[in-house]
Amino acid sequence: MRPARAAVPMSLPRLEWTEGGVAHGAAWLSGSGALPPRRVQAADDTLRADDAFRLASEGVGLLWRGDFQNARQLLQALARRLDKRAARGRLPGDMPMRERFYRYRQGQAHRARILGMVLIPLDAEWGIPLRRAPDLRAALHHALGEPLGEAVVSLRELQGMVGAYEWHRKGVPIAALGGAAIHPDFGVFSPIRGEYLDLVAHAPLPAGGSAFDIGTGTGVLAAVLARRGVPAIVASDLSPRALACARANLERLGLSGQVSVREADLFPPGRAALAVCNPPWLPGKPSSTLEQAVYDPDSRMLRGFLDGLAAHLLPGGEGWLILSDLAEHLGLRSRDQLLGMIGAAGLAVVERRDARPQHGKAFDADDPLHAARRQETTSLWRLRVA
Repeated sequence: MRPARAAVPMSLPRLEWTEGGVAHGAAWLSGSGALPPRRVQAADDTLRADDAFRLASEGVGLLWRGDFQNARQLLQALARRLDKRAARGRLPGDMPMRERFYRYRQGQAHRARILGMVLIPLDAEWGIPLRRAPDLRAALHHALGEPLGEAVVSLRELQGMVGAYEWHRKGVPIAALGGAAIHPDFGVFSPIRGEYLDLVAHAPLPAGGSAFDIGTGTGVLAAVLARRGVPAIVASDLSPRALACARANLERLGLSGQVSVREADLFPPGRAALAVCNPPWLPGKPSSTLEQAVYDPDSRMLRGFLDGLAAHLLPGGEGWLILSDLAEHLGLRSRDQLLGMIGAAGLAVVERRDARPQHGKAFDADDPLHAARRQETTSLWRLRVA
């Protein structure tokens, strides 16, 4: 089955620059929604890493005309310089965690801006017209759709597209699906944290035989419920990428007969015996489209799920809220605030099932947020109408 491809908007931002006294322009490609640099200059293998770092820090995009592998090495050199500066500016140990988190986000955004200034040209078919350049058209097409003429993309984002394409091509084995793989698409959150999937795989199902999977993403939670025997599931999402990804995964797993995928802002029409939601875990504004799976502005999705749950459950039904408490340890939301949202929505907690994360950052003592991550717990909150 051919994977669904994202559609590239017909009107793309333009990158303009002058090279050899001649004005040039090309479409700007960014799956993360990053804006093109305002200033651009051609660069090649003669550019020193220190000079590249200075120009990138000043917001100058470096349109690469040299060897492709040397561009990769330059990007690594810029990353090393950023790492050294970050080590010199290590945050004080007694800094409040909330401030530490905001400083960390600022540092990550600064890093992304600098590393995003190494630019790669693409021809009309989105091949790379540079020496020793690999053929990355499949990854570009998967992330952005069919080519629409000559373009420019940041090397860092191009590498992200290649990584996403490999995740999509190989798939992510899911223990809760007996080892069957879910194939995430570019821009759709990959289900690499298995602890919350295991919670859904083992919580007691309410009677009724129907379920909603709110914000389905890859469709993995709907697939877990279907494999548990829930006969009728509606998986909803607003993202066209997610809807296409979920449909492809459920078809690949042979579960399309049990799960229908529909576009909806949170709840689809009707009521179900079970409604499951795994909203973004941190309240905050995403700085790119790729952060939308992590940050929930003003806790919109969390509040929307809780506030709409009572009206979409059958009598005796349950809502399962899957949420990490990392926001609590970062000082972004308190447990009392969460319980207040639940109570204000007319809901009661039946049970809370917890799991400790097993991802690498939870055990990385050098991570600036390690003190919060080591305390993190992921929970499945079983909720009913009070």
